[in-house]
Amino acid sequence: MRDPLPSDHVPNLRPGWEDVYAKSLDCVHCGLCLQDCPTYVETGREISSPRGRVYLMRGAAEGRFSPAGVLADEAELCLGCRACETACPSGVRYGAMLEQTRRELSRAGLRGGPARRFERFALRELLPHRRRLAFLIDVIALVEFLRVDRLLLPLLPSALRDARALAPRIPARAERAPLPGIVPAEGERRGRVGFLIGCVMPQLLGAVNAATVRVLSRNGFDVIIPHQQGCCGALHAHAGDMDYAERLARNNLQVFTSAGVDAVVTNSAGCGAAMREAGSWLPEIGEPLAALTRDISEFLDAVGLRAPPGRVDARVCYDDPCHLLHAQRVGAAPRNLLERIPGLTLIAHEHPEACCGAAGTYNLSEPRMARAVLARKLEALRAAGPDIIATGNPGCILQLRAGALRAGLRARVAHPVELLDEAYRIR
Repeated sequence: MRDPLPSDHVPNLRPGWEDVYAKSLDCVHCGLCLQDCPTYVETGREISSPRGRVYLMRGAAEGRFSPAGVLADEAELCLGCRACETACPSGVRYGAMLEQTRRELSRAGLRGGPARRFERFALRELLPHRRRLAFLIDVIALVEFLRVDRLLLPLLPSALRDARALAPRIPARAERAPLPGIVPAEGERRGRVGFLIGCVMPQLLGAVNAATVRVLSRNGFDVIIPHQQGCCGALHAHAGDMDYAERLARNNLQVFTSAGVDAVVTNSAGCGAAMREAGSWLPEIGEPLAALTRDISEFLDAVGLRAPPGRVDARVCYDDPCHLLHAQRVGAAPRNLLERIPGLTLIAHEHPEACCGAAGTYNLSEPRMARAVLARKLEALRAAGPDIIATGNPGCILQLRAGALRAGLRARVAHPVELLDEAYRIR
């Protein structure tokens, strides 16, 4: 992969686009990425493929045309799943190019409108602030308890009704209770790990976090959960707000590298991918955080899983989260762990590596394409007929749960660590 070129070697580059241009030079336009791109598969349009978008990015960087119009539209339509990176023989860093392009589009005022302004407000003023987010979730829980949402739903615009359909019922407050600062190892101690709780996970999927901590403890690790940790910045980077994403990454860098842990474990594919790219986000200082970060499945597979004493008698389809498989290149580890659970039968479904359409906030900003991408996934899962669909990312869990419910699939959707936890707790 070529090193970024100094701007004086490539005259007339649009200011701010120099790194996008340098990365675009790695693309040899072979087209091997096309059939792995969800939007190309759906539309059949070359311009909606990674190769087509790289061409648009390079053209904008060279000043051959304005980034407004087609490039701005395609930068929104792209899911950012990074399946093209896995297919690419030239090592094109498409995910970084997309985030940098969205940053420059935002700076140029080309990612505006009410929806984007609300997104920016939510990402900056709600998501990273634990107390504000918890208060909002409490309000929503009260609205659900009083069933006011059922009265208001018919009055909402269709886009908001669709967004509400994707959201789960708010868990009980006990499930959303904060985790302790440290959970000691059970049995022979094997090490000390930090745990990233995430921003959405404690409020919507607190049971997954609790299961993760129990499984790590059961496997002999002290689990450190620093109160000062914060949002990883992944959603901000996807939205083009790299400045704020870097600010969040600096905080987690300081918190976790000073915690004296052997690894920083995540159970969210998107968060893990963001933290493992801290070296690129924070040049010269971010690499220690990147080197420490491991997905829960990768970590347990590497250290050796202690045999679960219980059983989970179920047929399970494992569906790869994009940012675990394509960004972190972790595919075998979750399957290895699931196969270690007594009674569990891992069954195949077509294209488990394909995107489910969640893609951060994509299913809210581009609902039509998200539904089309999800429909292919649900059809493959229906054909396999599992009892459980397992996947390791919160957005994927929520997307697949909502989709399975609408499609009438009987399978429940769970994080792989929840199934491990069940096997450890059932005796």
